[in-house]
Amino acid sequence: MLMAHPAVLKDLIEQYETLRILHAEDGSSEARQRMDDIAYTLCVSTGTKDIDAALIAARHQLPGARVEDDSLLTA
Repeated sequence: MLMAHPAVLKDLIEQYETLRILHAEDGSSEARQRMDDIAYTLCVSTGTKDIDAALIAARHQLPGARVEDDSLLTA
């Protein structure tokens, strides 16, 4: 599987979290579409099927991530 560059993943995570903080899912159609596009890109970049898993996987690929730390994963 191809791996996205950590800088790209970091940027996507930051964009998604910013839109989520601004409640883009409740905003204009353009804001919702941008959030959906970023979520899709994160899923494709990490080989996952939902945004929560994509965010966890992307964070684990960032420099300094503790890959043995799965505390964010649910049982």
